[in-house]
Amino acid sequence: MIAEIKLGLCNPPEPIYLYVNQGEVDGESFVWYKFNIAQEKKIPVAQRALIGYLSELRLTTKEFKGKDNLKLDIVVSADELYVVRTGVETNFAKSFLLAASLIQDFSKPLIIVVTAGDENTVFCNLYDAASKSRIEREWNKNADWATIIHDIQSRLGSTSSTIPSTPKLSVVPQPVHPQDLRIKNIRTLLDYPLDLVREWLQFQDVDRPSLLHITKINELVKTMCLAWAADKCEYPNHAESLYQKLVVDAVVSGADELTAINGWMQQLQTAKAGAV
Repeated sequence: MIAEIKLGLCNPPEPIYLYVNQGEVDGESFVWYKFNIAQEKKIPVAQRALIGYLSELRLTTKEFKGKDNLKLDIVVSADELYVVRTGVETNFAKSFLLAASLIQDFSKPLIIVVTAGDENTVFCNLYDAASKSRIEREWNKNADWATIIHDIQSRLGSTSSTIPSTPKLSVVPQPVHPQDLRIKNIRTLLDYPLDLVREWLQFQDVDRPSLLHITKINELVKTMCLAWAADKCEYPNHAESLYQKLVVDAVVSGADELTAINGWMQQLQTAKAGAV
């Protein structure tokens, strides 16, 4: 059944972005805000909770002060389409992921609550919208975040067709070639120097990855990853074999590449910490 379309004046059919951060504008405190691009102004959001259906979870890179930052986008279908954007390493992202990892059925609405912590930190509390009961999981700073994100994405994929029909609008499409965006996202995740990527491309007589054959692009990805692992593992062959298993083979089986690389990185860091 198609929902009745209201005629007349309205706002453009674009997602509403909510940025998680604690601060103050004109004497008004906030823990999340909208951003007016034209005026370059933060607009505090007074309400501290959002009720809706979690429809998508994705990793996005955004440039800030000349550097790329990896963000977690929490896409919520409600009266409008909302995108709650936060740094993937923030306490908000981690507390959200820990609670969301307990949910098996995403066809039911949730309440996402932003809560101020100490020293400008922000946490997330998640509630079942029907029962108003809080979904709690013990804090674990060493959780396998890559696996948690992948598991939530998998469950969302299996329940998305049951979410009520709030129009699912695509976020402003990237005008970047998919392979260029792929290299950018992976480089950002690894914090790999852009100059080294450019130098590698120059040796291939191109100025961007999308001009290369896919085998060469895969070679560049592996080069960046193993360079990152150089000081994380006592035996380089071990890092490479894990890369083959946890990244290459996992992607062939359908895993998200960024999520797989993130999991590989965490496993190497955990092994290094255990060896100290």
